[in-house]
Amino acid sequence: MSEESAAPAPLSHAERLWRIRHSCAHVMAQAVQEIFPEAKLAIGPPISDGFYYDFDLPRPLTPDDLEEIEERMKRVVKGNHEFRTWEVPREEALTYFRERGQDYKIELIEDLGEESVRFYQQDTFVDLCAGPHVRRTGELKAFKLLKVAGAYWRGDSDRPMLQRIYGTAWKNKTDLAAHLEQLEEAKKRDHRKLGRELDLFSFHPESPGAPFWHPRGWQVYRELRRLWSELHDEAGYVEICNPLIYNKSLFEKSGHWEHYNEDMFKLESEGETFCLKPMNCPDTMLYYKTRRHSYRELPLRVSEGQHLHRNELSGALNGLFRVRQFAQDDAHIFVTEEQIESEISNVIKLIDRLYGLFGLSYRVFLSTRPEKFMGDPALWDRAEADLASAIEANGLEHRVKEGDGAFYGPKIDFEVTDSLGRKWQCATIQLDFQLPLRFELTYTDRDNQPRTPIVIHRALFGSFERFIGILIEHVAGAFPTWLAPVQLMLLPINDACAPACHEAAASLRTAGVRVEVDDRSEKLGYKIRESELRKVPWMAVVGHKELESGLFSVRSWQHGDQGSMSLDALTTMLSERIRERAFDVELQTIAWSEDEDEDVLETAPSY
Repeated sequence: MSEESAAPAPLSHAERLWRIRHSCAHVMAQAVQEIFPEAKLAIGPPISDGFYYDFDLPRPLTPDDLEEIEERMKRVVKGNHEFRTWEVPREEALTYFRERGQDYKIELIEDLGEESVRFYQQDTFVDLCAGPHVRRTGELKAFKLLKVAGAYWRGDSDRPMLQRIYGTAWKNKTDLAAHLEQLEEAKKRDHRKLGRELDLFSFHPESPGAPFWHPRGWQVYRELRRLWSELHDEAGYVEICNPLIYNKSLFEKSGHWEHYNEDMFKLESEGETFCLKPMNCPDTMLYYKTRRHSYRELPLRVSEGQHLHRNELSGALNGLFRVRQFAQDDAHIFVTEEQIESEISNVIKLIDRLYGLFGLSYRVFLSTRPEKFMGDPALWDRAEADLASAIEANGLEHRVKEGDGAFYGPKIDFEVTDSLGRKWQCATIQLDFQLPLRFELTYTDRDNQPRTPIVIHRALFGSFERFIGILIEHVAGAFPTWLAPVQLMLLPINDACAPACHEAAASLRTAGVRVEVDDRSEKLGYKIRESELRKVPWMAVVGHKELESGLFSVRSWQHGDQGSMSLDALTTMLSERIRERAFDVELQTIAWSEDEDEDVLETAPSY
């Protein structure tokens, strides 16, 4: 009797979805192979809210192909075929796939190096797979194919590009419909689309993977940067600014060269290899070493928010979410062992305060030692225990992500949930015993003896670029007043009223309000509509009646007519919202059935 035909143990919702999606990938592969018998199969795993399978096909797929594949999948499902599994000796498995020309499966088996491998079969389709799956294809009641994308085999750009078919699968049709509704809303909120419509940023092939910030988008960026600086000033950080290009020897010393050099941009000069900086950790260690330190200086909180560069594959670039140039809102805190818990607690409070400004909830994970790690395991155990203690001291519920830590230390990851119910890993706190040892950092202790500090690496936003992308989609492009590129639009009804609007605008700018005057010779309704399309949070109409009364007819982007206000009252209202950084946005939320155990969509850049 096969595993799937035996009486199953109770499954969690997340495990049930995982099996459904994994099984759908196999059914999809069968459908593709029926259409293209010569198809070469790569891999087909379940992913967050769906699945994919990579294929080497004789021609590019079309939307019509997806429809046909989906119809064939439905026929397989209707047949209610059992998923059967059995062990196959390694050489027998290699022979099986060689006879069928399945080069990618052969490569997988050879790399596994196991004496035997597991096969799965549903209907007439046989695949190499570790499982598990659902018991029968009839259990796959709700799925939909979504799109085709390019993908390199094992990320190797020197290999031919494969075609990756993405799909989604759910327990029932109600959950599938809710997810498809969420996807449609996400398309409307796509930050790349809104970035163009709101004139925030653009991308150009002359510098792929690097955003070109337009004045309005740069204003949003500057406001976030100003917030970041104010929070750090209040919390006792000092800010530094280091070079962008370093000799590779720096990254060899830090250990990054061994782990990440393929992701670095390199250049040659005078027979030596240099790199564009992909992270701030190593050069912050250099800053620390510029002078001697006493225990009295610790904790030493050092922030740095420069641009970084990482050589992301072109196929992985994704608007502001995955770029080659970005600014990580980084900081490194040099502490004694006794200060670890209190400093981590301070960072947690900072993160909580920051996310509260944007209406973002979050959950916490402790990410532990990965398979490839640097340093003494005993130090790792200490670091993991210290992080767990700090989490508990702050009364936070958390889960453990085994093996998901950075190569030099464990970390606390903060995953925010946006208004569409999607999860994004943003802030991180990493505890590092390793780099201070590699760079031979010291401070003089109370007994006048040299000691090695411990370093807390942390980021709040993750990166400014990525956080702005998340925020645009979270608020559907309608920023709160304090963050909006244009906070108020003055709308004169004719040319005669324009001078008064410009005079009021000058007064408002003096009070710190970002205001524009739409003095074009257009009808008032057109101007209002244009301002609404640009999602300017506030508008004020000025006509002859307003000039006589000294009052402005105020409109809110979200709530329409707000009545009449004097210039002083309007200035006070806006100034208070800006000063308090009020989150005066009513989020348009979508009900979301995703299980809380599901993976995040994207993780923040980290090294």
